[in-house]
Amino acid sequence: MKRNVFSSISLGRMLAAGVMAGSCMAANAADPVKVGIALDISGPFAALGAEARDGFDLAIEQLDGKLGGQPAEFIKTDFAGSPEQATQLVRRYLQRDKIDFFTGPIASNSALAVMPLLAKDKVPFISSNPGPSQLAGKQCSPYFFAQYQNDNFDEAAGSLADAKQFKKVVILAPNYPAGKDHMAGFKRTYSGEVLDEIYTKVGQLDYSAEIAQIRSAKPDAVYFFLPGSMGINFIKQYVAGGLKEVPLVAPNTVDLDIIPAVGDDALGILNTSQWVHDLPVPANQAFVQAFRQKYDGRYPSAYAAMAYDAILAMDAAVRETGGKVDDRAALVKALEKASFDSIKGPFSYGANHFPVQNFYLRVVDKDADGKYVNRLVETVLENHQDAYVSECKL
Repeated sequence: MKRNVFSSISLGRMLAAGVMAGSCMAANAADPVKVGIALDISGPFAALGAEARDGFDLAIEQLDGKLGGQPAEFIKTDFAGSPEQATQLVRRYLQRDKIDFFTGPIASNSALAVMPLLAKDKVPFISSNPGPSQLAGKQCSPYFFAQYQNDNFDEAAGSLADAKQFKKVVILAPNYPAGKDHMAGFKRTYSGEVLDEIYTKVGQLDYSAEIAQIRSAKPDAVYFFLPGSMGINFIKQYVAGGLKEVPLVAPNTVDLDIIPAVGDDALGILNTSQWVHDLPVPANQAFVQAFRQKYDGRYPSAYAAMAYDAILAMDAAVRETGGKVDDRAALVKALEKASFDSIKGPFSYGANHFPVQNFYLRVVDKDADGKYVNRLVETVLENHQDAYVSECKL
């Protein structure tokens, strides 16, 4: 009898322990997938960062705040474009929040600053913008997935400058990693003469000295990479300085984060990108329509588009792994498949996790309602791979 009582008590304890264990497992199964988003909504890249934020928010809303059908938590913090603040933020994301994905920074120097921390903890960084040459080549990481490689836009622009028979050009960019990448990319494919190569300060707003240099050089065209407010001021001062007749060529930084602020002075600027709002891809058409509905008729920029795609990439990877994001090897393999309806259309990743994709010529124009847009003109490069992939040893 005592044995039976003991057995009953033991069985009860076992059942209770089983219930508790089951409850813990259920709780663990319901733990949200955590995404750290370092927002660039103040500082030198604020206009671009605000566009990216809006792209993130639209994708998160459409997915009902989930990833791969699993509960998700999106932890958003503004780091003001500072690599030092980005590093502090990522440490907090990793140590306190235990994030499963990271995204958000606009600038390459911030991406380079935080990538070693993320790689050490095996947390995938799904870039919503920067694609530095270092991470495409010798410093490539299985945990970094790019939207493009910085030089790609400029390789397309160099090819375009040749096709337009611009024999002599001046090129201009800020003196930081992305600026150097963009300059290198243009020179890689441009066969004409570079009359002057001008590096400016990050955040610079007065370009009178540089415009004087351009005027004295008498180029056939000017190629410039100046994101955000830097580009707004440069274009306005360029036209005011009497250089309107000298064509401007640019990468995707001449986009809807700056064009409305520039106004008619931006009309006719040629720029290259892997995305354009009127790209005839069903997923893209649906994205543009949804974005305009959510944001009072405003067209999305490439920064919003890439942020949107970054969330879709996470969603597909979580679904592919059945929500088992702790299995980092499986998560990386799932990300490598790029098995989602990208607004850019079909693409694949090279061995360095940088995309093989098309690049297009866009021109600043107005739509039927008089709104400023970048209009698709033609494909400049097809299935283009970056120049650094052979240096990557993944």
